[in-house]
Amino acid sequence: MLSTLRFRLALLTLCWCVLFQLVDATVATAQTVARCGQGWLEIIDGYPVLHLKGTPYEMGYQQGALLRDRVRSNMHNLLVKKGGEKLKVGMLKLKPRSIIESITTIQKPFVPAKYFEEMEGLAAGAGLKAEDVIVANFIPEMFHCSGFAIMNSATKDGTLYHGRVLDYAIDWGLQDHAVVVVLEPDGGVPFVNVTYAGFIGSVTGMNKEHVSVGEMGGGGLGHWAGVPMALLVREALETAHDLDEAVKVFRDNPRTCQYFYVVADGKTNRAVGMEASWNVFTLLKPGEAHPLLPTPVEDSVLLSAGDRYKELSRRAKHGHGKFDAESALHLMDCPVAMKSNLHNVLFEPKSTKFWVANASTDKQPAANQKYYAFQLSELLARTPDMKSPEIKLTLPAVSAK
Repeated sequence: MLSTLRFRLALLTLCWCVLFQLVDATVATAQTVARCGQGWLEIIDGYPVLHLKGTPYEMGYQQGALLRDRVRSNMHNLLVKKGGEKLKVGMLKLKPRSIIESITTIQKPFVPAKYFEEMEGLAAGAGLKAEDVIVANFIPEMFHCSGFAIMNSATKDGTLYHGRVLDYAIDWGLQDHAVVVVLEPDGGVPFVNVTYAGFIGSVTGMNKEHVSVGEMGGGGLGHWAGVPMALLVREALETAHDLDEAVKVFRDNPRTCQYFYVVADGKTNRAVGMEASWNVFTLLKPGEAHPLLPTPVEDSVLLSAGDRYKELSRRAKHGHGKFDAESALHLMDCPVAMKSNLHNVLFEPKSTKFWVANASTDKQPAANQKYYAFQLSELLARTPDMKSPEIKLTLPAVSAK
C-alpha cells in the first residue's frame, strides 16, 4: 500500500513537473519586445517577428521604430560598406550604390505612391534619410534563386508544398537582419513577408488567402523600365485572393529584366511556374516541359538552372508520391541550394504553415541551418503584451489630425 502511494505521488509530481516545463517553455519562446501604433515586435523561439498594421506610412514607421537598430545597421552595411565597394560591370568598375540609384530613377514612375509613403515612414521611424531607404529597397532587383511546387500525386497525401531557395550575396550580411513580417495593410489582404530589416518589398511570401509567391532572377540586366520585381511580388501578396489574381498582377503590369516565379494556391491545389520579364510572359503548368526545363515531373513545378535543376528534378522524381513537409524541405538541400544560399522557405499554403531557415553569421548556407516553424493564421491571431514598452507613432504634419 505504501509503495503504491509513493508511486502515485511520484507520478503526480512528475506530471506536474512536465506540465510546468511545458508552460514555462511556451512562455519563454514568445516575448513582446515593444509596440508602436497598431504594430508590435515579438521574439518567437529566438526569431524576430514584426507585426505591422495600418496605412502605408504607419506600417513603414512601425518597422523603422520597432527595428530601428537592425534597420540602421543593415542600411549602413548595404549603402556604406558594401555600397562603397566597386563592382565590375562590363568594362567599367562601378559602386553598387551608383548602379541602384540609376535603377531607382528609371523605375520611380512605375512605383505606386503607397510604397514611397511606406518607405518615407520607415525612414522617419528609423531616423534615416528617405533617399537612403529608397535606394536600399531597390537592391532586390539583383536577387537569383530556385523554387518548386509539388502537389496531388507528387505528395504523400496530395498536400501542396511550395519551396523557395534564395541564393544571393551571403557575404552582404543580410542574414544577420532576418525578420518575419506579418502585414495587415488597410484595405489589403494580410500576408507574411520573409525578409530583412528595412525592406518593404517581398521576394518570398504568402497571404491569408493561401497564395504564396517566390522569385528567381535571370538575365536581361538593363531593362529597368517597369515595376521593381520585389514590389510586384508585394502587390500580388497584398491584393490576390487566388492564383489567377496573383498571375494577373505580373501579367498586367510593366515589368523589368528577366524574372521567373513560382506561384501557388493552397485553396485549389494549383501552382504555376512563370516567366514575367520585360518582353516575355509565359506560364508553365505542373508537369509541363520547357526548353530550359527539359525533365518535368508529374504534378510538379520545378524552376532552377543547370546542374541545380537536374538535381532538383532527380530528387522530385525519386520521392514522387512520398513527399511530406519534412522530406519536401530536403528538396532544397545543397547543391540545389548554392553556397550563397541566403534563405530557404517551405510553404504549406492550405494550412498557412511555413518553415524558414537563414544563412549563418559565418556565411554557411541556409540549407544547413535550423528551420523555424510558423503559421500565418496563428500569427495573425496573436496580440501583444500591453505591458511592453510603447514607442510613439508620429505622423507627418500633413497627416496629423
